[in-house]
Amino acid sequence: MHSIEIVLAMLLAVVVSGYVARTIPASVALPLPLVQIAFGALISGVFGHGVRLDPEIFFLLFLPPLLFLDGWRIPKIGLFHDKGAILELALGLVVFTVVGAGFLIHWLIPAMPLAVAFALAAIVSPTDPVAVSSIAARVPIPRRLMHILEGESLLNDASGLVCFRFAVAAAATGAFSLPQASLTFVWLALGGVAAGVAVTAGVSLAQRLLSRHLGEESGSSILINLLMPFGAYLLAEHVGASGILAAVAAGITMSYVELTGRALATTRLQRAAVWDTVQFALNGIMFVLLGEQLPGVMLRAAASVEDTGHVSRWWLLLYALAISLILLALRFAWVWVSLRLSLLRAGQGGERLKGQAGRIVAVVSLAGVRGAITLAGVLTLPLLLPDGSEFPARDVVIFLAASVILISLVLATVFLPRLLPGLALPDEPASLREEELARREAAAAAIAAIERVMHHCSAAGAADADLYANAAVRVMAAYRLRLGDEPGAGKVGAERLRAAERAETALRLAALDAEREAIFRLAREHEISDEISRKLVRQIDLIEARHH
Repeated sequence: MHSIEIVLAMLLAVVVSGYVARTIPASVALPLPLVQIAFGALISGVFGHGVRLDPEIFFLLFLPPLLFLDGWRIPKIGLFHDKGAILELALGLVVFTVVGAGFLIHWLIPAMPLAVAFALAAIVSPTDPVAVSSIAARVPIPRRLMHILEGESLLNDASGLVCFRFAVAAAATGAFSLPQASLTFVWLALGGVAAGVAVTAGVSLAQRLLSRHLGEESGSSILINLLMPFGAYLLAEHVGASGILAAVAAGITMSYVELTGRALATTRLQRAAVWDTVQFALNGIMFVLLGEQLPGVMLRAAASVEDTGHVSRWWLLLYALAISLILLALRFAWVWVSLRLSLLRAGQGGERLKGQAGRIVAVVSLAGVRGAITLAGVLTLPLLLPDGSEFPARDVVIFLAASVILISLVLATVFLPRLLPGLALPDEPASLREEELARREAAAAAIAAIERVMHHCSAAGAADADLYANAAVRVMAAYRLRLGDEPGAGKVGAERLRAAERAETALRLAALDAEREAIFRLAREHEISDEISRKLVRQIDLIEARHH
C-alpha cells in the first residue's frame, strides 16, 4: 500500500510541476524536468524510502510507449532530408562516445572495470529532446535544428541502448567477441525492425477487417493502439531481437498506417489526447523518479566510494563533473568536424551557415541533454552477476549517470537561452509551399465534393434542393476564397433557417471528408510531409467534431 501511495504522489507531482513551471518568471528559465526532479526529491524526503522496481519490468513499462510515440510523430520528410546529419549524430557520435568516453572513464576511475565504463558511456550517449524543448520553450529552437535533434534522439536511443546491452553482457560474462557481437547486432537490428513492422501492420489489418464487419469503437481502437508498442517489444525480445528497435519501427510504421485515413475523426482526436497524456505522464514520472531515487543513490554511492579507489566522497562529484565535461567535449568535437565537412561538401550553398557555424556547434553540443532514456536504462543494471556476486560499482554508475543528467540540464538551462536568440538555419525545403499546396488541393477537392452532392440532389429531384443550393454557395465561398476566387453570397429565409443549417452541415461534412482524403493522398505520394498532413488533418478533425 505504501508503494501505491508513492506512485500516486508521483503522478500528483507531475501535474503540480506543470503548473509550478508556468508560474516561474521567464527570466529564471527553469525547465520543467528540473522542477520535477525537485518534486521527486521532496517525495523521497516525505516518505523516507521509494519504490524499488525490477529492472526488466521498469524497462518494459517506460521505454516502449515513449519510443513508439517518437517514431510515430517524428517528421519523416525532415528525417530523410537531413538523414546524413542525423545518422552522423545518432550512430557515429554514439560509437565515438562509447569508445572515447569508455576509455577515458576507465582511465579516470581505474577501479571501475573497462566493460562497466563502456556501459556507463553507452547509457549516457542517448539524448532527450523533451528536456531540450522544455528548456527552449521561451526561446524556440529553429524548426529544422529541432527536427535534427529529434531524429538523433530517436535513433541514438536504439543505438545507445544496444551498445549498453553489449557492455553489460561483457561485464557479466567477462568475455567480448567483436565478430559475434557484429552478427548479434545485425540480428538485433533486423529482427527488431521486422517485429515492429509486423506487429503494427498485422494489428492494423485486423482492426480494419473487424471495423468493416463490426464497426469501430473508439475506446477499443485506442486501447489496442496503446498496447502495440508493448506487443512489438515483447515479440522482439521473445525471438532474441531488439525490443527497443521494435518499438521504434512499430511507431514509424504507425505513421504510415495513419496516412490511409481509415480511422474515424473522433478516434483520431481522442487517440491524440490519450497519447499526449501518456507522453506527459511517463516523461514526468521519469524525472520525478530520478529526483526520488537521487538521495538514495547518493547515499549508496557514498557508501561504496571505495569502488572508485578513493576514501573521500567528494571524488564522486568530481568524477560526475569530469564525465559531463568529457561528454560535452566529445560531442563538441564531433559536431564541429561534422559541420565543417558538411560546409565543405555544400560549397557555396553553405555560405549562409559559415557566419554562425560556431553558435550552431555550441547549441547542438549543449542540446545533448540526457534524460528519461538514460535513467530508464541505467536502472536496468542487474543487481547480481551470474555467479551470484554483486554487479561491480552498480551504485556508482547509477549515481554518475544521474549526475550527468542533472549537469547537462543545468548547462543547457544556463547557456541555451543565451545562444538561441537570432539563430537561423535555412528552412526545410519548401515547407511553406507544401502547406499552401495542401490547402489549395484540399479546397479544390472540397468544392468538387460539394458540386457532386449538389448534382446528386438535382438529379434525384430533392424537395429541399434550393436549401442545398443556398447552403452550397456559403460553404463554397470560403473554399473559393482560399483558392483566390471571388466568394459568392446567399440568403435563406428565417423560417427555414434550421433546415438550411442541417443542409449546410451535411455539405460541410462532405467537404471536410474530401479535404482530408486529398491531404492524405498528397502525404502518401510524398508531395507534403506527414507533419504538415497531421497538422491539417487535425484542424479538419476538430472542425468536423464541432459539426457532430
